[in-house]
Amino acid sequence: MAKPPVDLETVRAGAIQAGVCVRPVVRRLIDTLTGQTRLVPIPCGSTLARVCPSCAERARRLRMHQCREGWHLDREPEPPRRPWPLWWLTHPQIIPAVALLAAVTTALRELTEPGERPARRVRSTRRRDDVPDLPRLPVAPHTVGRTFTDTKTGKVFRPSMFLTVTMPSYGPVRADGTPVDPDSYDYRRAALDAMHLPKLWDRFIQNLRRAVGYDVQYFATIEPQRRLAPHIHAAIRGAIPRRILRQVVAATYASVWWPRHDRIIYGPDHAPVWDERQRAYVDPDTDRPLPTWHQALDALDNDPDAEPAHVIRFGAQTDIQGIIAGTREADHRIGYLTKYLTKAITDPLDDDSEDTEPSAAREAHIDRLHREIRWLPCSPRCANWLAYGIQPSGAQPGMTPGECPAKAHDRDHLGLGGRRVLVSRKWTGKTLATHRADRRAAVHAILKAAGINPGQVDRYSATVLRDDGHPRYLWQPPDPDNPPNYPAVITAAIAERNRWQTQYQQAKQRAGPHGGSTSATGRAA
Repeated sequence: MAKPPVDLETVRAGAIQAGVCVRPVVRRLIDTLTGQTRLVPIPCGSTLARVCPSCAERARRLRMHQCREGWHLDREPEPPRRPWPLWWLTHPQIIPAVALLAAVTTALRELTEPGERPARRVRSTRRRDDVPDLPRLPVAPHTVGRTFTDTKTGKVFRPSMFLTVTMPSYGPVRADGTPVDPDSYDYRRAALDAMHLPKLWDRFIQNLRRAVGYDVQYFATIEPQRRLAPHIHAAIRGAIPRRILRQVVAATYASVWWPRHDRIIYGPDHAPVWDERQRAYVDPDTDRPLPTWHQALDALDNDPDAEPAHVIRFGAQTDIQGIIAGTREADHRIGYLTKYLTKAITDPLDDDSEDTEPSAAREAHIDRLHREIRWLPCSPRCANWLAYGIQPSGAQPGMTPGECPAKAHDRDHLGLGGRRVLVSRKWTGKTLATHRADRRAAVHAILKAAGINPGQVDRYSATVLRDDGHPRYLWQPPDPDNPPNYPAVITAAIAERNRWQTQYQQAKQRAGPHGGSTSATGRAA
């Protein structure tokens, strides 16, 4: 009797429920010792729930684990391990190789941009007259915050902070975030603020460290508001007076010292063309080369009346909370901090609105902001500089204004082309890969303590060798003449995942009440 066809929607729903990737990359694993071949699904690793809910949720929980581990540290984190000892750079046989590499790098730079000598440009450090001054203290190297002792009970507390900062208003908006008057809404400023938000955050942290006198560490996430303007939630280690935080937020700004780009000179039908003889982009009518990126910056430096192309500041709305380690509030804030990491900037924010169609006004708002972002330059190497009559840094053939491939210009990102999670270097002293390995090791420790063999993690690794020294396992793409049956592969992965979860739950029960974490980050890796 023939088996009934597999319902793809049923398989997808089962994969999501079990935490299995719904769009894996399938590879053939060949055991050269036994000759056996099996299909292995490799998770896609997407961080967007609408692409792969399972991989996105796994990535979100890993970030929750990272946030929790570093937020309330009571000791200085160990510095990351260096892949090579410092003496390696001063070894007699290494010094000539380093010098040769530096010479080759310089030669390649000169070939790429002939006649240009990039140098570090120095801007005035004088603060703007329209912002208040900031307190400034010597920054001590420690990262751990102060402790406070309850005089009645003698209990010692080490509080930290939870901070939310927003962007300024670009015009009145309705309850759904759409502008009341789209014609007067400042879309250009909204687009520029989104593109340069990381610069503002970096300057804020710099100012904060100088104001409080220690090396403040943070775990921050960038999320959209309903009006599509980004705002930042941040877990900050250590207790900082609210007065100081508000003062630093109000006084922080970031100036973008780029050539002016407020008027498009070359439209899509009259764009600069690449001249192979001059190795430059030229005016389509006169064949004169456009100013290079460094020439445009030189002109900016030589103009005594020059102003920054854009100045970005935070908005007036700021939320500051003190958080105590080990409390339910701390756990709740970690979940809130990472709540929307699995959503794109343009996705609906309500949990119960996934299946609802966005309103026409919201779609028009997104389209209008996207049109603005499409033509703004996202970096010195952005092709959009051609529209403003400037050659991008490292210009090369094939650049078209309005078609920069950077994801900052995508409709899903709306200017936020960088990472959605910003973590300081000394938050935990670990990489994300190390945190992932720690979670895996914790699960394996629980399984082993219960007498369950979790198996070897790297049993299919290329480091597993045969007696002759060759790798035992080979990874190859699927046979094109016999493509994999994805529903069958995912169904097998669901069965394996359920078996692992059963073993893990049994191991936790045997280990007793302290066998596993019950916090928001305690789900099995």
